[in-house]
Amino acid sequence: MKVVSERLGHASAAFTMDVYAHVMPGQQADAAAAVSALVGRSVIIQ
Repeated sequence: MKVVSERLGHASAAFTMDVYAHVMPGQQADAAAAVSALVGRSVIIQ
């Protein structure tokens, strides 16, 4: 995110996330699946 923020000329990665987080709605589920695969457990995000 830091690289994207710098490329866009934003002052911080936090600003970039605030502006663009809505275009990545599936990331919570994707992150939960990745963590689940790493620890070998089911992780459910609702």
